[in-house]
Amino acid sequence: MGKRVTAAGLMAALVLLAQPALAGECSADRLELRGPWGQAQFTVEVADSPAEREKGLMFRESLPRSAGMLFRYESPRPASFWMKNTLIPLDMLFADESGVVRHIHSNAIPGDTTSIKGGSGILVVLEINGGLAKRLGITEGTQMRTPLVDQAVALWPC
Repeated sequence: MGKRVTAAGLMAALVLLAQPALAGECSADRLELRGPWGQAQFTVEVADSPAEREKGLMFRESLPRSAGMLFRYESPRPASFWMKNTLIPLDMLFADESGVVRHIHSNAIPGDTTSIKGGSGILVVLEINGGLAKRLGITEGTQMRTPLVDQAVALWPC
């Protein structure tokens, strides 16, 4: 039986191939995602202070396809974002303390000051290029692998 290659599967493979293979290693500047759709990894900048979280990706004119920004809070909380001074459309993946994506906001509009709510109990938020989550097939329930979540409760620990 032949397997059908989907565009999402091909895109996921390209994102994986674009990153160096560091099997079994976790680092704060690399985040992996997995789910029924497949796997992907991103090089991330970490915003873990109030000042870094406030600035985020403001004023950036582009973001490499396999890159993103990971916002980390001190503890799980309700999370909301806006796109003030943000020049590129973004997808936002809101995850809980176990690293499970609980909400995805797709294609946030550059410059929009409307509040984007991610829900309660959010510990980390990954921002990637707008539309990329859909192209890869990333869905709610996707698991994140990063040392920035408590490894004792992470569903996909390092």
